[in-house]
Amino acid sequence: MTTLEITGLATLSVLILCSAIQYIFYWFIFTKPFSIKNKTSEASHPVSIIVCARNEEANLRENLPLLLEQEYANYEVVVVNDCSSDDSDLVLKALAAQYPHLRYTTIKENEKFQHGKKLALTVGIKAAKNEWMLMTDADCKPSGPHWLSAMASQMTEDKAIVLGYGGYLSQPGLLNKLIRFETAWIALQYFSLAIIGNAYMGVGRNLSYRKSLFFANKGFASHARLSSGDDDLFINETATATNVSVQFLPEAHTYSKPKKSLSEWIEQKSRHFQTYPQYKFKHKFLLTAETFSRVTFYFSLAALFILQQFIWVALALLFVRLVSQVIVLNVWFKRLNEKKLFLLSLIFDLVMPFLYFIIYLTKKIKPARQWR
Repeated sequence: MTTLEITGLATLSVLILCSAIQYIFYWFIFTKPFSIKNKTSEASHPVSIIVCARNEEANLRENLPLLLEQEYANYEVVVVNDCSSDDSDLVLKALAAQYPHLRYTTIKENEKFQHGKKLALTVGIKAAKNEWMLMTDADCKPSGPHWLSAMASQMTEDKAIVLGYGGYLSQPGLLNKLIRFETAWIALQYFSLAIIGNAYMGVGRNLSYRKSLFFANKGFASHARLSSGDDDLFINETATATNVSVQFLPEAHTYSKPKKSLSEWIEQKSRHFQTYPQYKFKHKFLLTAETFSRVTFYFSLAALFILQQFIWVALALLFVRLVSQVIVLNVWFKRLNEKKLFLLSLIFDLVMPFLYFIIYLTKKIKPARQWR
């Protein structure tokens, strides 16, 4: 055999291995949510909705009434006004006079003691009256008046955590579609792994867990100084193979306003990247295996075309992967009610790993302030 043929055969072997890994993820992991009926059922146990807000006057005025007018019999809303310098306190005072199930507390600014969201969230959790708590952000809108009941339907006796979907509002522009695709793609990963007993994260925009679980874990003590991780690292620590439930019906979603510029989104993702090194090894291995096999798949595919070796085999492997993507992503986007993403998703699938690499380099060149 010539050197060219040996190189081509080695590259083909890599392509076949990466294809096999990708097929396993698509057909044996990413299809798991499709087997979940996820129907809502009547729930009556008391729930505390917790919102942390810093200078969120406009969002509180717009979104808080949507939380306070949920069609659910027994719940409270606890707002932590975290060192706000705007008129958030006036908005909360006015709404508390109108809605008796709204309770709020205020953390005063202290120049000698700087803190992040974890302290505010801990204050809210301690103030909550109920065992089950549902976290969201001030800039999040519930999908409708049945959001709480849909999430509460999964708060069963044998569960301690409920993972929800926190999406972004659909707006014109390519960046909006990129952000919504990436959000839906990550959701496919953490929902799928949770269903097979390997829950590794949740999103604070729509996340529920028991108050007793929080205190049994000593809150955020193990990563208290890290500015991120109040959602994903907490779930990474406390989730087991049996104590997690998922809820991704459209009526259980929350929606936030997405970033308006690529640089803002990269900065947001850079902060999220702080927590990944703290994940358990098995979770990092699974996530890395998917991304690495995807990137290597594309590189080895391109290499075979350049070498003009085994092109028909390469095309066949590419075709099978495309069919897998088309089926799985199309069903998933429909489940999440995410529209106008499907065609671009085939491009974003190739682009996202390289964007993540750029974010990683940005973080290395200009490190974010990670510790407090």
